[in-house]
Amino acid sequence: MHKTILSAVLAFSAALSQAADFQVKELATGLDRPWGMSFISDNEVLVTEKGGTAKRVDLRSGKSQVVTGLPDDIYVYGQGGLLDVQNHSNGYSYFTYSKRSNEPGMHGRTTLARAKLSGNKLLEWEDLLVTESDSNTGRHYGSRIVFDGKGALFFSVGDRAMRQPAQDNSNHIGTVLRVDLDGKALTDNPFYNHSNSKAEIFSFGHRNPQGLAFDSHGQLWEIEHGPRGGDEINKVMEGKNYGWPTVSFGKEYREDKMVGEATSKEGMVDAAKVYVPSIAPSSLMIYSGKAFPKWKDNFFAGALAQTHINRLSLSKNGSLEEQERLLDDRNERIRYVTEGPKGYIYLLTDTGKLMELSPVRAKE
Repeated sequence: MHKTILSAVLAFSAALSQAADFQVKELATGLDRPWGMSFISDNEVLVTEKGGTAKRVDLRSGKSQVVTGLPDDIYVYGQGGLLDVQNHSNGYSYFTYSKRSNEPGMHGRTTLARAKLSGNKLLEWEDLLVTESDSNTGRHYGSRIVFDGKGALFFSVGDRAMRQPAQDNSNHIGTVLRVDLDGKALTDNPFYNHSNSKAEIFSFGHRNPQGLAFDSHGQLWEIEHGPRGGDEINKVMEGKNYGWPTVSFGKEYREDKMVGEATSKEGMVDAAKVYVPSIAPSSLMIYSGKAFPKWKDNFFAGALAQTHINRLSLSKNGSLEEQERLLDDRNERIRYVTEGPKGYIYLLTDTGKLMELSPVRAKE
């Protein structure tokens, strides 16, 4: 049954960026804690809602349809629930979610799954990898998905607010994982033949990674939440240790004390960008389209605590430099940012809005 969120364009405004004039349209509202989004076609997206539901949204009309076929064991607790979604050309939609734990007192495991979308139904739901990431807290599940275009899928798992296990590769906590499209560890992974290490691990020492993106050179980048200060963007390299919780620019929540031993340490990779104070990053997109040529290869991070889109560029010496803060006058927690088929930019907000950024002079 069709459910009308709101028809056509809900709101429109124009804005001047340092690099491009753009217009902002609210295409839909009324989404329930949207978390992830992936294009089904040029004009439709599949949206995950943290509470354990998914919707198919028509960008032209603003109408949504509830998608059935999700599992019953999505564990909606704290920061957990139905998380990311990415559609692949192989016909599957890939999901991450927090799966209910069978262990008493434990609060779920970050899980990679897939299904086939047929109309408004998900068919053949299959858990591909239930990570070893149980925790007695409901925090820091991760988790974003990205494909490398060569048959590998990467997804992230948070430290589950336990910290030290992010330095222990006998579990999946605090990692970026690399698997094939069936969820199996790839044999050229850095820890594939290492005893007492999970074969799926690509990098480790992460806190709560909620953004993954490849640049035009095929380099993987990741953005993660720090504690009180110390959000990071990292250039992700295979087998590397990104330091958490030994290395951090953040402070403890309940006392004026730095987390960890130092802000840099031999054997641990320094972040490419550190935010102090925190912006609370929720996603990462690296722009590759033609609609905004001056934004080519720029990084776009959704910010929750500081309610904006953070635009950065990569300098010739490899450092990431913040260029501007977009939509900071709207007081919206930006949950997700992605690029659409036409090169327009789409975002989800915690208030349930789906918005589009397009050039002012765009020809429809």
